[in-house]
Amino acid sequence: MSNDAFVPHPDRLLPADPAVREIARSLYELEKDQPIVSPHGHVDPRLLLDDEPFRDPTSLFITPDHYVNRLMHARGVDLADLGVAQGPLDEKASRRAWHLLAEHWHAYAGTPSRYWMEHEFSEVFGLETVLNPRTADAMYDEIADKLTRPEFRPRALFDQFRIEVMATTDDPVDDLSPHDALAADASFTGRVIPTFRPDKYLEPARADFPELVAALGESAGVDTGTYEGHLEAMRTRRLYFRDHGAVSSDHAHIDPGTERLALEDARRLYTAAREGTIGADEAVALRRHLLADQARLAAEDGLVMTLHPAVSRNHSDAMFEQFGADVGFDIPVAVDFVHHLRPMLNDVGHAEGFRTVLFTIDETVFSREIAPLAGVYPSVFAGAPWWFIDSPDAILRFRRAVSETLGYTRTSGFIDDTRAFCSIPARHDMSRRIDATHLAGLVAEHRMRLEDAVELVATLPTQQPREVFRLGESA
Repeated sequence: MSNDAFVPHPDRLLPADPAVREIARSLYELEKDQPIVSPHGHVDPRLLLDDEPFRDPTSLFITPDHYVNRLMHARGVDLADLGVAQGPLDEKASRRAWHLLAEHWHAYAGTPSRYWMEHEFSEVFGLETVLNPRTADAMYDEIADKLTRPEFRPRALFDQFRIEVMATTDDPVDDLSPHDALAADASFTGRVIPTFRPDKYLEPARADFPELVAALGESAGVDTGTYEGHLEAMRTRRLYFRDHGAVSSDHAHIDPGTERLALEDARRLYTAAREGTIGADEAVALRRHLLADQARLAAEDGLVMTLHPAVSRNHSDAMFEQFGADVGFDIPVAVDFVHHLRPMLNDVGHAEGFRTVLFTIDETVFSREIAPLAGVYPSVFAGAPWWFIDSPDAILRFRRAVSETLGYTRTSGFIDDTRAFCSIPARHDMSRRIDATHLAGLVAEHRMRLEDAVELVATLPTQQPREVFRLGESA
């Protein structure tokens, strides 16, 4: 067999110990073909609405995926050469970007990005070759040829991937027309739902905050010249999203602070923010108050509040100016859920309609903060490992860190959080293999009955996120 031949091992991520591996295999078989429920992601709904063929392998695998781009850039590759912020690439530029990936492929050994792409090459495109400079052109040509076929168009792949629900991430002022068109299209049987993402409308320190809240008011038909107007506009737009299929809102500030201000202080600081005279500390105080407002609104309208805090966005000023946001220059920072969420949980933590899911990139927080909070507040759930820790070892550590405190019913289900459409099944399959490995270890150590492990794998992949995100039962 040539050194260029490669197919991912069927037992990948399962335990090395033969006895435990056999248990894990049996558990994985019970979950591997369950439908995918993806309650948080970043795929553009127009991809499925238009159902146009993917342009080329580079635009599918490389350009939109900052997981892939950031490591190549760290090794000296210009992001422009990968197609970032360049618009559609011609054939020559697209193939060159693909060759850059091949040249640096060895640097991805052991990373989740390589694991996912190898899964995609094999399971989605049927390739049996390892990527390297010798094989790059042949692999590019085979993928490009398949992308012209009807069975590789977005809707066909959506069905092939067994996606039951896929959530997108949407601006509060969006009219959601792509979602409406998909919902009305009898030829599309999937469920694609919007997510309310109001971050920038809650950040008074932004220079464009006055323009943003004016646009928010226009979309809601509400005068946002006052604090009360801002609150009413948010209420209106959240209900609009809910009426168009949304089940959650998403929030990703530098911290999850929810301390409330006195009403007069909130009014005063909001006016200062609209006038562009608010101080830095005052802007933080107002942002935390506005986030606390979102929690109260969530208790009213029932949208599940997901928190993805503690990331320093656009760390490189030069890269942000040249390429914009979401190109890999986002770096995690420390987070404190216990103190920051106390005001919110004292306010609405026991309200019947309120529910929140906490995500972190700081693994120490799982056992110290998130698990104890989700293990006592009925409204709090532990979100799956996210972003930098969306990886096999971290997912296994997550299960071991939180399960002894809160079991399995207080977790969110897996979150793929991706812009790379074809990686969705790879990511969910990874999570299912890790869950099978984790539970098999407990069974082998006689800490859990096999019957209980079987019951868990029957519910964790699909039923658990359905319940947490109030998605209802499968159609």
